[in-house]
Amino acid sequence: MTVTEAEWRDLEAPQGAPGRSRIRLHPDAPLDVFLSVSHPAQQRMLVLRADARSADHIVRSVRQLPRAAGLEMNVSAVSRLEYELQVVLTADELREVFNPLVTDVADTVREAPGAAAALTAAVERFERWQDLLRAVGRDGLGPEARRGLVGELLVLRDHILPVVGPAEAVDAWTGPSGANQDFQLPGVAVEAKASTAKRPRSIRIASERQLDDTGTPALLLALAMLDERRGGSGESLNRLVDRIREQLTIPVVRAAFDGRLVQAGYLPGQRDVYEEPRYTVRDLCFWHVGENFPRLVEADLPEGVGECSYHVNTSGLDHHRATTDEVTALIGGPHA
Repeated sequence: MTVTEAEWRDLEAPQGAPGRSRIRLHPDAPLDVFLSVSHPAQQRMLVLRADARSADHIVRSVRQLPRAAGLEMNVSAVSRLEYELQVVLTADELREVFNPLVTDVADTVREAPGAAAALTAAVERFERWQDLLRAVGRDGLGPEARRGLVGELLVLRDHILPVVGPAEAVDAWTGPSGANQDFQLPGVAVEAKASTAKRPRSIRIASERQLDDTGTPALLLALAMLDERRGGSGESLNRLVDRIREQLTIPVVRAAFDGRLVQAGYLPGQRDVYEEPRYTVRDLCFWHVGENFPRLVEADLPEGVGECSYHVNTSGLDHHRATTDEVTALIGGPHA
C-alpha cells in the first residue's frame, strides 16, 4: 500500500474527545501496523504494536532510538503485555517525505519473519532514511547523484513505461530502495548508469552484486551518455520528473513514483536547485550481462573479500551489445 494524503485526511477529521484515530495496514504483517493521528494535536505517526517479549530488545535500547530533524522514533508501553514503536512526524514541512517513509517502513515490517525481527527492521529502515536526509543536505543531490538519477529516469521513461505501463513500471523501479539493480521485472533486471564523458572508457560498478544475475532470467547494463550544461535546449531534472509524472494518471501510482523520488534524494522542497543544469542524451546503450561479461560477482570472491567497487572497460563490450528490440522483448517478458 502506498500511503497518500487521502488516508491522512480521513484520520484528521475532527474528533469529539482527545485520543487517536487510526487505520490498519498490512493485516498479514507479523505485528499490528497502523497509521494514526493524535487529537487535538493532529500529529501523524506510524504505529507498530507488539507483545512485550518481542519488543524487549527495543525497550532496552530506547535511549539509542534514532531521531532526525522533523522526525522521531519512540517506544511506549500500552500495557504490561504490549508495546508500541512509533514513527512520528514533528515538522509539517516534511509531510511529503513522511508518506514514502512510512510506506517503506511498513512494507519492510510486512516482510519480516516475526514481530521481534519486524521491530529491528523498522529501526534499521528509519536509520536509512535518517542517513538519506543527512546526505542530501541543503543543496540537494551532488552532481554524480543527479546524473545517476537522470540515467534511471531516462530508462524508466523511454524503455520501461512504454512497454509495461505505469503501475508495473513504477513498481519495477527498485534502485531507490537499495536493491541490487535499479529495475527488477519478471523477465529482466536492469542496472542503469550515466556519464558526461565524451567517450566513456569505463563504467563504475558500485558492488559485486550490481552485475550479479542470480535470481533473474536476464540482466542488462544501461549507460546514458549525457551532455550537461547550464541553459540550452536540454531537459532539467525537474522537467524529466514532470514529463514522467504526466504519464502517471492514477493518483496512487503517481504517489508511489513520488515516494521513490524521495528515496532517491529528490526532495519536494528542493525543486528550485534542480532547474539547472540541463541534460541532452547523446546515446543510451544497453549490454547483455551474462557469460563472459567482464564483472565481479559475490560467488567468485575469495572468502573474507566483499564490498567491492570496480570499473568495466567499455572497449571490450561490443559483442555484448543489446539492440532496442532485444531490450523491449526482455522488458516486456510475458506481457509483450
